Amino acid sequence: MNAGIKQIFIVALTALSLLAIPAQASRIKDIASVEGIRDNQLVGYGLVVGLPGTGEQTPFTDQTFRTMLGNFGINIPAGERPKINNVAAVAVQADIPAFAKPGQKIDITVSSVGSADSLTGGTLMQTFLKGANGEVYAVAQGSLIVGGLGAEGNDGSRIVVNTPTVGRIPNGAIVEREIRTSFSSGDYFTFNLHQSDFTTAKRVADTINGLVGEGSAQALDATSVRVRAPRDLDQRVSYMSTLENLEVQQAQGSAKIIVNARTGTVVVGQNVELRPAAVAHGNMQVTIAENVQVDQPNPFADGETVVTPQSIIDVQQDDARMFVFEPGTNLNDLVRAVNQIGAAPGDMIAVLEALKQAGAISGELIVI
Repeated sequence: MNAGIKQIFIVALTALSLLAIPAQASRIKDIASVEGIRDNQLVGYGLVVGLPGTGEQTPFTDQTFRTMLGNFGINIPAGERPKINNVAAVAVQADIPAFAKPGQKIDITVSSVGSADSLTGGTLMQTFLKGANGEVYAVAQGSLIVGGLGAEGNDGSRIVVNTPTVGRIPNGAIVEREIRTSFSSGDYFTFNLHQSDFTTAKRVADTINGLVGEGSAQALDATSVRVRAPRDLDQRVSYMSTLENLEVQQAQGSAKIIVNARTGTVVVGQNVELRPAAVAHGNMQVTIAENVQVDQPNPFADGETVVTPQSIIDVQQDDARMFVFEPGTNLNDLVRAVNQIGAAPGDMIAVLEALKQAGAISGELIVI
């Protein structure tokens, strides 16, 4: 690292304690991630043994069981099918974090892929966990912790609590191979914001430049901020530690109203405002009842019994209330006005959609 960058680096470490923390500011490490530093997903296929009769007998389970025994030099005759109700085929998943070193342990999740009733009491046999490139990065094995419960009676009745076919093994896999990252190479590293925003990206770059020096950081777009970094690895780690703890005032998001039509959930953003509008809302309830009237003739007459259906329709409509939104009406005014008419969440959605169609909402209405 040349003398200029080294001097800037020393100044950055010294000035960190002198920074003024903005109100409601967030650390860079909480709003952004470093490009190339991430978890990777691993997956494997194996057998759980030792089940108390809650396993399965499927073709692929038999094949896997034969292969496992074959690895130990035990061969089952081709025409014979073993009884293996205490064995279940499973899929094993894990996330290996960045910089995980060989010998370290990671948690794994084990899920039944066949017709096993429960994995409670089972033990996972040695299973290779592979990445997307097909390489083995960890080896899993151990006793399962299952939070679910299942019970079945002789008459076929059954009760299931939670999910007994999925379990976890804390520290159940040992890392065998390190996944290389780009952190230790190159002259730059890049922060990627969790939520893209041009204003926040610029503020991150300005905060870093204000500490380290102009031109040290550059906002590439609404998501990425590229930062010049020292070549020396030891200084690079200290430099990253300094930057990720800098506090940045996040920009306010765009005005949005999120509506979940299935659950009736409505979330109104802080910056949503209403243009002048008048709203009338009323509820109509229609009740239809079917009655049957029977006309019975005199016992000594020659008449016939007549059945006459009668429909009774009753319509009740609540008094509609109209309220007016003045210019600049904010979230509090909107909620207060809608609460005055006693609107349920479904009615609230109808009011918001009508206001959006009328062009009276200053913001985006998103229905999910």
